[in-house]
Amino acid sequence: MPEQKWASVSTPYIQPHTAGQADAWAEEAALHGRTGTHRLGEVGEQPAPKDVAERLQLTPGDPVVVRRRIVLLDERPVELADSYYPAVIARGTRLAEPRKVVGGAVALLAELGYEPRHAEEDVYARPASEDERHALGLNEHGWVLVLTRTLQAENGKPVEVSVMKMNPQGRYLRYETTL
Repeated sequence: MPEQKWASVSTPYIQPHTAGQADAWAEEAALHGRTGTHRLGEVGEQPAPKDVAERLQLTPGDPVVVRRRIVLLDERPVELADSYYPAVIARGTRLAEPRKVVGGAVALLAELGYEPRHAEEDVYARPASEDERHALGLNEHGWVLVLTRTLQAENGKPVEVSVMKMNPQGRYLRYETTL
């Protein structure tokens, strides 16, 4: 029997969750009878890469806090996700700590007074790097689907840039954004 088309919708990922609510990926995977989890990698402060700095309206090299995660579906890596926050917002908060942010980063941003009100997403495909091929189990000619999301608070201030590199096999993205 062919696998059902699985449409990923962005809205649950950019809205704050309530206490005790499962994260958006876990909920989405569960809707399809699967298990969605994350494995946290590096968390720390670093100079902003040029493209991230532009999206966050910073100068390249300004400090940002980055949270790197491997997204798993049924314990298999399907996505590499890096989220960047201006250090002036994230420094000294749970965003800068090397542990899961209970309730999610979006809920914490809202708590800090930066509730996302606008999301902009760009999607493109490119050949995977050697590290991406290895991490996602792609062959030597594998490609990744790259989704870059910028969240802005009510005042238009960008507060998060997430760069997600996905195994494109079986991916279907649909955009619905209501905040």
